[in-house]
Amino acid sequence: MSLWAFARGLMMFKLGSKNVGMSVFYFLLPFFGGVLMGVTTSPVEAWPLAWVALVPLWVCVKRQAEKGWKFFVLLPLLWAFGYHGVALFWITGIHPMTWMGVPWLASLAIAFFCWVFITFWGAALVTFWAFCLRLIVKKKPKVSGWLWVLTGTALWCFLEAVWSSGPLWWTSLSYTQSPHNLLILQLGKIGGPTAITAAIVAVNGLIAEGLMKWDKKAKMRRDLVVAGGILVLLHLTGLGIYLQPVATPSEMALKVGIIQGNIPNTIKLFEKGKNRAMDNYTKGYQELALRGVDAVLTPEGALPYYFDDLKNAPIFKAVLDKKVVLWLGAFGEQGLSYTNSLFTVMGNGEAFSRYNKVKLVPLGEYIPFENVLGKLIDRLSPLDAHMAAGSSNQVFDTPFGRAIMGICYESAFAEHFRRQAALGGQFILTASNNAHYAETMPAQHHAQDVMRAIETDRWAVRSTNTGYSGIVDPHGNTIWLSGINSFEVHSDVIYRRNSQTLYVRWGDWLVPVLLGLAGMGWIFNRRC
Repeated sequence: MSLWAFARGLMMFKLGSKNVGMSVFYFLLPFFGGVLMGVTTSPVEAWPLAWVALVPLWVCVKRQAEKGWKFFVLLPLLWAFGYHGVALFWITGIHPMTWMGVPWLASLAIAFFCWVFITFWGAALVTFWAFCLRLIVKKKPKVSGWLWVLTGTALWCFLEAVWSSGPLWWTSLSYTQSPHNLLILQLGKIGGPTAITAAIVAVNGLIAEGLMKWDKKAKMRRDLVVAGGILVLLHLTGLGIYLQPVATPSEMALKVGIIQGNIPNTIKLFEKGKNRAMDNYTKGYQELALRGVDAVLTPEGALPYYFDDLKNAPIFKAVLDKKVVLWLGAFGEQGLSYTNSLFTVMGNGEAFSRYNKVKLVPLGEYIPFENVLGKLIDRLSPLDAHMAAGSSNQVFDTPFGRAIMGICYESAFAEHFRRQAALGGQFILTASNNAHYAETMPAQHHAQDVMRAIETDRWAVRSTNTGYSGIVDPHGNTIWLSGINSFEVHSDVIYRRNSQTLYVRWGDWLVPVLLGLAGMGWIFNRRC
């Protein structure tokens, strides 16, 4: 289907019309829009499509809501499956898990289950959004276009805020613009990811309003001009923020080193992998120490040992020799459980501080509804013991000041980084291991880190096992990005910062403001 045919069909679309009726196009319309939104992310990264990909859903939901179609729920489900199914298809990369002793067919079943489960979870958000709008329209069918768009935007942002506060989150509409559209991403400094999501939903809604007035040319042009004007204004606002220089005072400089060990997960937990990891991280540490770095960052689980069992390891002997601070990814003990942790190791070999991963990966690092699902997918855990989550109120102090810390999956949770920035975090450290996925997942992961750097106005240092490691400045510019599936060491200078953005100070203030404006709009509409 060509884009022109799609647009023409969308403009002519009316529920129950003889042109469309219950044709296949009727169902393909929202699904096609969802797929368009899905390809805005890696590997395609067609991010401009996000500004029109929600239009089909807007049109279908409003037309269906007015008519009360009994199959209404299918439309948001189709859109959501197009978006989340495409954007999150990388999750199937956990297959095959034969190296963990999981049979090939069982591994395939687990990968498929994980993909379907997280797709359904994202689809639930979109479906609930459409259902709420339908209830509103049934009570008040004649609603002005601007109030419809405001209400839909406020509701979508509210639902994203609710979903992101839970354990399973990744595909906010905001991340469709990262890392390429740095101008619009600057709005994150004002309202966090909600500001970008609100912009995308509102612009799509206004375009949909215009297209639904195909037979009223003047009103259609007005709505499309307003949508275009808002889009331009938002980018100009972002440009104004982006052009502000990033201060680089010498007294706040910190020379950091990054080691990307490149240890495949298929050997990581076995003797061969452990030996290679010890060699690579020891060699990388020694090379970076010779370059005169202040500290060295390693990935999540760089050395798959309990920290206390490493005291006589070659890398600790290197630390005692070179006296350079090491941020080491290893396992910590917590009662009968273990933690996924990052340790600040000082020149005397002692741990100055420890951070335990807070946001564990559902189905990977812990099993939701374990009594039911545990026997099916417990083999996803690499150790016999169960992983314990760290406290959500942790801070991570270092000899160079307080850092904002995130391990792997935590990069998707903006509030996790905002809270630490508000408590005095001066720079971001993230450590990840995405070795079991293809390039799509590490690229999306990097996109999440770019957003976190912008929102907190901080330099970000990222170390991964197999890529992509990188350094990002407070405007979201990627200063350095590693290759994929390669052993690399890199050193660079970042700058500690004490500034606080509006988002850091006030949190997700935009959600209640949007809900309040929508509420006032309805009060005004009722009186009229």
